[in-house]
Amino acid sequence: MKTPRRYIASIWVGTLLIGASCSSSLAPQPSGKSISPQATDMPNESPTTDPISYLALGDSYTIGEGVPNQETYPVLLTKLLAAKGISISSPKVIATTGWTTAELQQGIQQAGIEGNRYELVTLLIGVNNQYRGLSLESYRQELSELLDQAIAFADGKTHRVKVISIPDWSVSDFAKQQGVDKEKVSSEIDAFNASKQEICLQRSVYYIDITNEYRQIGHQPEHLVEDGLHPSGKIYASWANQLLPEVHSSLGY
Repeated sequence: MKTPRRYIASIWVGTLLIGASCSSSLAPQPSGKSISPQATDMPNESPTTDPISYLALGDSYTIGEGVPNQETYPVLLTKLLAAKGISISSPKVIATTGWTTAELQQGIQQAGIEGNRYELVTLLIGVNNQYRGLSLESYRQELSELLDQAIAFADGKTHRVKVISIPDWSVSDFAKQQGVDKEKVSSEIDAFNASKQEICLQRSVYYIDITNEYRQIGHQPEHLVEDGLHPSGKIYASWANQLLPEVHSSLGY
């Protein structure tokens, strides 16, 4: 989603966010739990002495709109891993504020990384689909394709791919100022996240729900940047810390 100051005219009323027309009565609810591959899906791998390569795919939540680069969740995650003695390269980030799933697909193609392999891949995308009112059906199709790409980048090792749920931007000051229908946005985000979770289960990919926590604290001033919409570094630090145990384990440590 784009910030209200700089992009309010071009973000269709937002950048990180999007809106699929799902009714609150029909929208499936996410479980609120992380889902990991079964032990049989995670082969024993000896830790490598070479730096771990990391690919982070997403939108403004991945590039950290409004915060310094060192406060984004991919960078914070690498710092946490390094503190545990794991040699890891700076993340390769393919993300732009306002991107939908289709635009992320285009961004990956333009990045020219086809055939590259990474020991860790994270994916957080979908808020702009919801915000723009794009269909849940197109989201499911494009997310499935993106997840297959992510698995290919991880050399087919599904336990090396981590998918993060979509935060609920309706709790933000920006949403309040715009007078959005909070229940409608929350319902649609639940539907998008439920689809994301289902697709991850189908591919034995780890899914982490950060949405429930975000709904509790995302509105607090210390958890928002200046635009009143995007998360502060404290939120990203929480995401990185929640990812750490699963990432550490899946890397073979």
